[in-house]
Amino acid sequence: MDSLSSTYYAAAWLATVALLLLSLRPRHLNRPPGPKPWPIIGNLNLMGSLPHRSIHDLSQKYGEIMQLKFGSHNVVVGSSVEMAKVFLKTQDANFACRPKTAAGKHTTYNYSDMTWSPYGPYWRQARKICLMELFSVKRLESFEYIRVEERNSMLKSIFESAGKEFPLKDVLSTVSLNVISRMVLGKRYLDKSENSVVSPDEFKKMLDELFLLNGVFNIGDSIPWIDFLDLQGYVKRMKAVSKKFDRFLEHVLDEHNGRRTAEGEKFVATDMVDLLLQLADDPNLDVKLERHGVKAFTQDLLAGGTESTAVTVEWAIAEILKKPEIFKKATEELDRVIGKNRWVQEKDMPNLPYIAAIAIEAMRIHPVAPILVPRRAREDCKVAGYDITEGTRVFVSVWTIGRDPKFWDKPEEFCPERFIGKEVDVKGHDFKLLPFGAGRRMCPGYNLGLKVVQGTLANLLHGFDWKLPNTMTKDDLNMDDLTKDNLDKPEIFEKATEELDWVIGKNRWVQEKDMPNLPYIEAIVFEVMLLHPVAQLVTTLTKEPKCLDNREGPEVMGQTGRFLSRKIHWKGSRCQGPRLQIVTIWCRTKDVPRVQPRT
Repeated sequence: MDSLSSTYYAAAWLATVALLLLSLRPRHLNRPPGPKPWPIIGNLNLMGSLPHRSIHDLSQKYGEIMQLKFGSHNVVVGSSVEMAKVFLKTQDANFACRPKTAAGKHTTYNYSDMTWSPYGPYWRQARKICLMELFSVKRLESFEYIRVEERNSMLKSIFESAGKEFPLKDVLSTVSLNVISRMVLGKRYLDKSENSVVSPDEFKKMLDELFLLNGVFNIGDSIPWIDFLDLQGYVKRMKAVSKKFDRFLEHVLDEHNGRRTAEGEKFVATDMVDLLLQLADDPNLDVKLERHGVKAFTQDLLAGGTESTAVTVEWAIAEILKKPEIFKKATEELDRVIGKNRWVQEKDMPNLPYIAAIAIEAMRIHPVAPILVPRRAREDCKVAGYDITEGTRVFVSVWTIGRDPKFWDKPEEFCPERFIGKEVDVKGHDFKLLPFGAGRRMCPGYNLGLKVVQGTLANLLHGFDWKLPNTMTKDDLNMDDLTKDNLDKPEIFEKATEELDWVIGKNRWVQEKDMPNLPYIEAIVFEVMLLHPVAQLVTTLTKEPKCLDNREGPEVMGQTGRFLSRKIHWKGSRCQGPRLQIVTIWCRTKDVPRVQPRT
């Protein structure tokens, strides 16, 4: 009897061991095609300074769906309309989650915003708040007066600069930021104020830094076991900008709560922060909206509504400068439909198909997000017959789809006429055009984005003639996706001092240990070494600096863009504009400044 029991126990033990061994055997998966990865780094060596172009080139070799390895993580890239439809619609629920990243953790209150929060009850409630409350049709209509006032202010400043050269991007960024800050916060934060917790310049720099850090490639996100080293210094910068934003947002929330308390029952919500604070007090919410959630949403609204609209309009103007015939057609339509006695209003846009086509073509050929924010597979599945395992990161290449010759005739050419007379959808239903994404994770502010882009572009074309400076031709206009070799030398010094002031401050000198956090300074050094590899580098102080505020030193020559783009502008999810830094304009109607509509 004992021997029989022993036999049973032995058999059970052997069966358990066999099952464990079978479970540990690697599965034979049919993975998508792709390049063979290197140990540790995977395929990161194939990513150049413009990752969306690197991915585009790889997709031409491996097909519409391919698998890459970024460090320890599997990455699947969809580069066709069919694959985008699968990832963003057919199997949208399975790919609705986000990967864990340093940016999501350190800059969004531990994944408490709309962009990086994991798929679940909190995210579903957040999306409902955005669609039903913050960006509802009624809400956007109630804020139209803000968009009109800020647009008029922009047009007035441009008229006052008529005939002079000025940086277009600065003007566009200012109007975008003023619109979104008034809608979200209730007032401008680019105007100087005694009660302001941040200066206008600091506010802009904070947003620029936040925008940049949410698009850089952080090596620790791909190789987690070296994350603690923070080799690129990005995590340190994320923590620093997050601390500054938290101080600012605490001040904003305290101001709004103070007004609510003072007005009592007469209080009426006038901006988006008011609405969020009211919702935070709602006991019927499925998931309670905490104070850090309100701050995360507010930060999301500010960052998401500024840079993207300015970049799109800048690209459109740049393309028009290269093709004067487009400007002629646009002004003919504007003069015919609007006339020369008033400005373009938002309600006029359905009657301006060519202006709308220019904006859409700019979104197609120059998408702000050339690769959509990465998604993550929630469970194993099959796509196009290939096995996609749980945890795989999924990229959709909007840049490649917008250049697919199967759908676009002469895809590299800027041609608004391709949309005339056709039903065009940019709101996530037509997978050939995905400027705002699609599916559950689509940008909830797409209606506002369209209104600002189309309204700004229409009035810039309606009010003024545009041309490049006399020293430039349209062939001189740099249309690269990122700033590379088109930096003017005075701007190098300006950018360098901005980085130094941001990272070091004005109260101390730079130390050797600071250098990992100064990528632009490092890029200058690399560029000098490249241009002058043998010649002795001599620095000359024109004046002995008396203090850091009057810092003067060696004149740095050369152009640093080629190194900067590799080091700091790894835009996995975002793309900068063409840097139209100088343009010359004059008023189309020269007798009367068309800042206020004529009747």
